[in-house]
Amino acid sequence: MQRQRGLTLLELLVVLAIIGFAMAGVSLSLRNSSQTQLEQEAQRLVAILEAARAQSRTSGVALLWQATPEGFVIRPASGNPNSPIAARTETWSTTGTQATVNTTTPSANNATPANLVVLGPEPMLAPTRITLSMATASNTKPAPSLTIGTDGLKPFQVLP
Repeated sequence: MQRQRGLTLLELLVVLAIIGFAMAGVSLSLRNSSQTQLEQEAQRLVAILEAARAQSRTSGVALLWQATPEGFVIRPASGNPNSPIAARTETWSTTGTQATVNTTTPSANNATPANLVVLGPEPMLAPTRITLSMATASNTKPAPSLTIGTDGLKPFQVLP
């Protein structure tokens, strides 16, 4: 009996099918879906808000966070040009990201507009929720959204 060398066609097809399934699994797991992008954006915003809150407490200057269509602005609450903290503008990492602010203002006069978050030098803030959403190209799928917030004492975090 002569000894066979090499692979049969069936063995070769099985190996190629296994490689194809592995490649498909890897490419699907590496895909950056809109929900993943929104989660990354939320974690980035939490870090920036906490850094601004810490900067406000150390400098004694209240800061305002305000959403814009392209991103957001963090600026001193007083319009003083000699403020030790300069205003900074950030853009969203993912285009189509939108933010909506829901702040429970403890004062009755509502001196702070609803689209601003005050990151004051005081250790306590007004309870705040910021809802991030991603604009979708098709109207058939609902836009993914995430909410970050604080109860006023705890740090900002992504809420369930």
